[in-house]
Amino acid sequence: MTLKGNFMLTEQQQLLVEQRVTNEKKSTGVAYLLWFFLGYLGGHRFYLGRVGSAIGMIALLIVGVVTTYFVVGFFLLIALGIWALVDAFLIPGMIRADLQAARVRIGNEVALGTIAQQR
Repeated sequence: MTLKGNFMLTEQQQLLVEQRVTNEKKSTGVAYLLWFFLGYLGGHRFYLGRVGSAIGMIALLIVGVVTTYFVVGFFLLIALGIWALVDAFLIPGMIRADLQAARVRIGNEVALGTIAQQR
């Protein structure tokens, strides 16, 4: 496994990395449950570490509800509904991206820990 900085890990270190990655893996089932029950509030995005877009979903919901009196809010709520529906197809990719980021982060931690021990 090659990591940032061209560190090479031993087989034992790679096993350690994979074990820690498995422990930190987000559950697809939990993500879909959050999407189903809290999709319009961005619950699944909070769970998957996409806090900025989750706050954006909440803001869009609030502005949409408040402005429904002016008819504009209906369009915002429709856009939010489409966004939430598209997220149903994006969840597996978000989980894979989170898993890969965790693998790189943990691998770098292990590699840097090894270098620090050698000094």
